[in-house]
Amino acid sequence: MTLFSLDESVVIEAVMALGGPPSARASARAAAAGNGSPADESRDNESAGVRSAAGASASGRSLDSESGGDLSAGGGSAGARRGELDAIAERFARATLSGVAEPGDVVAGIVVRALGATAALTALVERHDRDRVVAALAAAGVEEVPPDAVAQALERWMPRLTSSAALMSLRLAARCGAQLVVPGDDDWPAPLADLGEHEPLALWVRGDRGRLGRLTQSVALVGARAATGYGEHVAMELSAGLSDRAVAIVSGAAYGIDGMAHRAALASSGLTAAFLAGGVDRFYPSGHDGLLTRIAREGLIISELPCGSPPTKWRFLQRNRLIAAVSQATVVVEAGSRSGSLNTAGHAASIGRPLGAVPGPVTSVSSAGCHRLLREYDAECVTSTDDILTMLAPFGDGGTHRISATETGAGAGAGAGAAAGAGAAANGGADNRRRGGRAAGRSAEEVRVLDAMSVRAPRSPSDIARRAGLGVDSTRALLGVLALNRGATETERGWTKMEA
Repeated sequence: MTLFSLDESVVIEAVMALGGPPSARASARAAAAGNGSPADESRDNESAGVRSAAGASASGRSLDSESGGDLSAGGGSAGARRGELDAIAERFARATLSGVAEPGDVVAGIVVRALGATAALTALVERHDRDRVVAALAAAGVEEVPPDAVAQALERWMPRLTSSAALMSLRLAARCGAQLVVPGDDDWPAPLADLGEHEPLALWVRGDRGRLGRLTQSVALVGARAATGYGEHVAMELSAGLSDRAVAIVSGAAYGIDGMAHRAALASSGLTAAFLAGGVDRFYPSGHDGLLTRIAREGLIISELPCGSPPTKWRFLQRNRLIAAVSQATVVVEAGSRSGSLNTAGHAASIGRPLGAVPGPVTSVSSAGCHRLLREYDAECVTSTDDILTMLAPFGDGGTHRISATETGAGAGAGAGAAAGAGAAANGGADNRRRGGRAAGRSAEEVRVLDAMSVRAPRSPSDIARRAGLGVDSTRALLGVLALNRGATETERGWTKMEA
């Protein structure tokens, strides 16, 4: 029997290697306890049980079969086994779609929410056209997505849809010990739902996934990579103080403020989580390989991109929305006027998270961004750990503390509702001219195309489109714009990026 045009047993084995759905894990634990099996054999028991179900399915009983009887040698009802297989199909679909759609793609979020990941991937595999997808969305009660936006989404997704890539990402994850966490799992971070259609389709996690629950009491400490001694000292003090009070530290593992925040949390025996802009099997920056290895062992490394995915400028900006959403508050420790950490601050403001900034010397350009947040965007002045704990107080009763969602110019708005998101759907859910998505005045789409190009190796428009997660026609148009703006040049062998 096939599933998404793949052998069903292959899909099941790939998903179960990452832990499988909660129901299958529970069945395995029960079977291990009943048989006296050691705990570390539970995954093998679990995989064997579901594979036997796949064998029965291949004999004529598919995922949606109505036939009765046991589907596994170990017992269990047909309905329960079908439910486990459906859950496996959903997990595989989300894992695949996380590599097909770029982070923050609002059309992908709407389609998966309305139809389910299994139906969404099936539509791509069976190459449903725009009208058929629009009709399915309308039947599900979703009508705010323009048909042209759906057509453009299908155009940018299809080049990435390959069975080899989907299976390879799962195998790479199993090889490095990563696990797949999806909405509906007990340990899925609930605050991510505040992102609406921009909520990630799945999370790839290294470290004990049981620690995800501790992120309900966490603070994001972010700041400039080119940090000063002052900034690093304050980051260390704040991170250590919060860790001593059992508050987890969330950051992006970059040089400067991020790295110091992670190190101080580890030194204080606290929990720290690093969100990456690429796959969790590719530690970035390479200079933090040792730090990230320790975080994987004692904390959490998280990404919404499958293993094997490289980090890009666009993905760093989208990664920041996860840092802001999963944390109870965001504090910018030190930031210049164009620091990427201001993008994280914008995301925090857009979804109503408390936002704080640490003041610096008035003569320091490294604190100009913090001073702007304090002056113009309702940021709380943070000078100590107690100031941050005061920001967290409104969350103590489960309430929501809201601040101004005014755009900071660093890219607020990732948590906008479906209506606003659909209007920006053509470019993957981001405003085409959002300041946080620009590099030297370029649009977010132009940044994605440049990220997908090489200075030395010429690439075809179709290859660039696949790497950028854009449609081929849109990519050709953007290449023309970049050629006019001296950002790219065409040769006989393809397109290359011009050196800055």
